[in-house]
Amino acid sequence: MLRISRLTDYGIVLATQLASHEASLSVRELADETGIPQPTVSKVLKALGRAGVVAATRGARGGYALARSPRETNVAEIITALEGPIAVTECTDDTSDSCAHEPHCGVRANWQRINAAVQTALEAVTLADMVRGHSAPLVQLRTRATHVDTAEPSAPDA
Repeated sequence: MLRISRLTDYGIVLATQLASHEASLSVRELADETGIPQPTVSKVLKALGRAGVVAATRGARGGYALARSPRETNVAEIITALEGPIAVTECTDDTSDSCAHEPHCGVRANWQRINAAVQTALEAVTLADMVRGHSAPLVQLRTRATHVDTAEPSAPDA
């Protein structure tokens, strides 16, 4: 199962919360608004700051804000900032050593195609999209028809 870590999930929640505000928010404000503990909020925001996703401001009205507009910041950036490069298998991770089975592997090219599709889908979702909530599906999923002769593509859920 592909799954992002809890910290990365929190990172997306926090970045989405920042995207929904015009002003900087303090760690305490973000913790209060999201229900995420303050130490965790601080840890995640520091990592997002190192990656250039958020910017910190000092002072009485200081806090954290997105470094770029919500339309220019995508979910893939947040995942990469907190998890490292997006790779569904080790053979799609450019930072790991090559696999001992690579010379004889018949599926590596397909894993790379899948990884590229996942990367593209995550890059297509911006924080502006996350703030808006439910939007049109990125990919039309095919469903198995019960009667082949009357099968019609199903409409996306609203």
